Amino acid sequence: MLFGLSVPSLLLISIAVAVVWIYLPFLVVGYARVQIGYTKEMQSSPRAYFDQLPDYGKRATWAHQNALEAFPIFAAAALMAYVTNQTSEIAGWAAIVWIIARFLFPVFYILNIPIARSLMFGIGSLCSFTLIGLSLISTL
Repeated sequence: MLFGLSVPSLLLISIAVAVVWIYLPFLVVGYARVQIGYTKEMQSSPRAYFDQLPDYGKRATWAHQNALEAFPIFAAAALMAYVTNQTSEIAGWAAIVWIIARFLFPVFYILNIPIARSLMFGIGSLCSFTLIGLSLISTL
């Protein structure tokens, strides 16, 4: 048990939290759109106005897109761990660390700190691969 929760519970909770994390950078995109005077005309084709966004707004858009790309891998890994009844602390910590890393990823992306952003990407990927590996090992 970690933080008073079973590992299977942590796995499912981490998937739910990951869904929320996808949209956090988009709040910054919304703020950037307000700053450029987002109009009704822009609402009909918001992607056409991407180039007008300030740099932090562009990076927030890319962070949002990356979250959409990273989520399916993590969700599959966490579900694999759940289905194979992973109860090891390693699995629990992999889910927790993924959540932390993927929360920090867009922060570093928006603030334009590439080395920290890349580190968070790598840590998150390692956590997903750990969950997948634990699941596969347990089926042997």
